[in-house]
This record gives sequence, C-alpha cells and structure tokens, in this order.
Amino acid sequence: MKNVKVLGSGCANCKNTARLVEDVAKEKAVDIQLEKIEDMQQIMGYGVMSTPGVVIDGKVVHAGGVPSRSKVEGWF
Repeated sequence: MKNVKVLGSGCANCKNTARLVEDVAKEKAVDIQLEKIEDMQQIMGYGVMSTPGVVIDGKVVHAGGVPSRSKVEGWF
C-alpha cells in the first residue's frame, strides 16, 4: 500500500488532484491510503510553496498545479 498525501488549501486544483490520484490508482489496481493535508504549517514542512503538492511514501513528487494524468500514472 502506498501512502499518498495531497497538500493544499482545499481549492479546486487540490480537489482535482486528489480525484485524479484516486482514479488512476483505482484503474491500475494500486492500493493507496489517500490523505488530504490542508494545514499550511504541515505543507510548508514538506518544503512545498505552491499547491497542490503530492507526497508519496514521504517523498514530494509534485508541487504546483494539477499534474498530468501520465505523470500520475508514472507514480503507480
């Protein structure tokens, strides 16, 4: 199981990113635990200055804007 965190304020781009990650994981039959982090102190703790950000198993893999579907597919 992969631990996935979507970092962001809850804006439309953050919600779209979370939905995209969920959809791709489901399509690829990858078991994930998705967590949405909206606390700015926690987000900055990852060094992410522009949201949405995505953290997989403790590693920042994306920051700023909605990632492309192909980029998300590459994570899984």
